[in-house]
Amino acid sequence: MKFGTKAIHAGVHPEEVTGAIMTPIFQTSTYVQASPGDHKGFEYSRTQNPTRDTLQNNLAALEDGTHGLCFASGLSAIDAVIKTLKSGDEVIASNDLYGGTFRLYNKIFSKLGLKFHFIAMEDAESVRNYINENTKLIWLETPSNPMMNVIDIAAVASIAKEHGILVGVDNTFASPYLQRPLTLGADIVMHSVTKYLGGHSDVIMGALVVKDEELAEQLAFVQNSSGAVPGPMDCFLVLRGIKTLHLRMKAHCENGKAVAEYLQNHPKVDKVYWPGLPDHPNHDVAKAQMADFGGMISFVVADASKEEAIRICENLKIFSLAESLGGVESMVNHPAIMTHASVPEEERQRIGILDSLIRLSVGIEDSEDLLSDLEQALG
Repeated sequence: MKFGTKAIHAGVHPEEVTGAIMTPIFQTSTYVQASPGDHKGFEYSRTQNPTRDTLQNNLAALEDGTHGLCFASGLSAIDAVIKTLKSGDEVIASNDLYGGTFRLYNKIFSKLGLKFHFIAMEDAESVRNYINENTKLIWLETPSNPMMNVIDIAAVASIAKEHGILVGVDNTFASPYLQRPLTLGADIVMHSVTKYLGGHSDVIMGALVVKDEELAEQLAFVQNSSGAVPGPMDCFLVLRGIKTLHLRMKAHCENGKAVAEYLQNHPKVDKVYWPGLPDHPNHDVAKAQMADFGGMISFVVADASKEEAIRICENLKIFSLAESLGGVESMVNHPAIMTHASVPEEERQRIGILDSLIRLSVGIEDSEDLLSDLEQALG
């Protein structure tokens, strides 16, 4: 089954009583049992809900996995992964992470006896320097947030398997339309479903997809025990959004290419970060593991102060100044002040999150309008 057909049909079946083509919103907290323990597969909606089950099966199919699990947010999905570890375990994480992920690792779980190594993984071999008998997980984003760093998933996974270490990949920026980490050797795929999968800026949700039965059971235990699950209405909205994922991603990629090439030739832009540019670091890796290069772009304004970067963000008219990404509408973000403020300034400077760095989530509007908006704001 091709991807577009999967997006619409995988895991989705007409409702049995009425034949409704859309999965119903099972807005219920509990389910009647014929006798104690004698039920129809559903007991309590924290544990199972038919709307959520359908979405989880759909996501598993899109990522070429076998088990999907949905959570109340992307961070609660990552939280569930870390809760499968124990005090004394170590995690190797890429150093260019979403600020919320860094905060979760550095401010919460590091206090509970877990040790995190934040390293550059653009050269996969660098991972070897941090592996020891306590290493249990390698966590990476590719393309990364906000520097669009590209990491060779297959190479990292190969090294991890030599040592029996799990690999988790935040696939939010790419979506399963562009990249499927499980097929490249990863063990866990995470999505902020809020972004491209939902696609319409109206849902907060996270998801994990795996292939291994035992790992799926561990994560499902945490999902149920911690209870950070999404409601059925949100699951319904995401199921609806996913039906157009393949169409939206094509438009995001086309507009992303137009915006990246425009910015690369603009006299007021010093550097453009987009994996589709031939001079982007690890561009060849991106070509090999991605179907296209997406709609996420970061750029540095030449010789600009923080105030000048803020002025540009404020003066954009079609690009909405907001945290988040992946919606049909274009958005602009100042990472140092907004999404990555929780990262210490010294670390931000070291990995390239300058005060003059601006991140764009290129939507699916007409590209000519987006370029005109950038022209007037930069001018």
